Amino acid sequence: MGRISTLVLIGFGAFFIALAPLVKFWAAEKIISAPANQFGISRLEAKQAQYFSLQDLKVLTGDLDIIVTTRGDVKEANSDRVVWDEATVVNDVTNSRPQIDLSERRSAFNRYTGVAVNCCGSSVDKAPVQLEGQIYKWPFDVEKKTYKVFNAQAQKAFDATFVREDKVDGLPVYVFEQAVPPTKTETRTAPANVLGMTGTTGDVQVDRWYDGKTTFWIEPVTGSPVKQEVQRHEVLKTQDGVERSAAFIGTAVMTDETVDGLVKNAQEGKSQINLLRNIIPLVVLIVGVALVLAGVVLGRRRPAAA
Repeated sequence: MGRISTLVLIGFGAFFIALAPLVKFWAAEKIISAPANQFGISRLEAKQAQYFSLQDLKVLTGDLDIIVTTRGDVKEANSDRVVWDEATVVNDVTNSRPQIDLSERRSAFNRYTGVAVNCCGSSVDKAPVQLEGQIYKWPFDVEKKTYKVFNAQAQKAFDATFVREDKVDGLPVYVFEQAVPPTKTETRTAPANVLGMTGTTGDVQVDRWYDGKTTFWIEPVTGSPVKQEVQRHEVLKTQDGVERSAAFIGTAVMTDETVDGLVKNAQEGKSQINLLRNIIPLVVLIVGVALVLAGVVLGRRRPAAA
């Protein structure tokens, strides 16, 4: 029995010693991931933004309230991917114009790395779209380098470049900036007189052009976004390339309440990863070493006692 007890102790000890690096280097990333049953509401504000009002047929200036609701499609999720549906509503607070802009987005992405997955009906405003780059989440252990990030307005991925370290509510973050060059996003018709075109009657074709700059504040351990600012510049141009009207010009920033919630979530995720990567592996390793030592000591005492 004494020899069996010794072997059992050493065996369990070896098991715990082998388990420690597995927990540290694999379990954290598999346990901490984007949820399939996501539900969240984010708010942004755009002060003194300009936009073309279809109701008034002219450009208005006002403070905008932007509400973004995100829901996870649990049925389409699996062990590697999640699918999120996003709906954005823009309200003009200054001019009492509700729902001046409505948009939808459906995205599938790897739940661990945040990289786009093309499946499950990915779309922007119900039109199929080819996704690429980071979608919502960034990878664990974000590096100070350039990442491709999908831009829903341009429907393409563009470089987001690391620019500096910063803190948001005391939480250390990496800051990335993404510049989107002028990109044509749609073509439609509009009355010539509404666009201020004298000497022209009837409707004319106009192209909507988008360019902008997005700044991301990312918690690097979890890859979680905690703050975002979007400088959006959209204009209407006729087929001769002449700019005729503003379509949407403004800078949207997340509200303090939204940032506070994202920071809290990132802090909780960071604490869980620290627990899985460092504290639990260390405890498991100590237990394993203690068991092995106990087995060795017990094995040496048995012959001496005999």
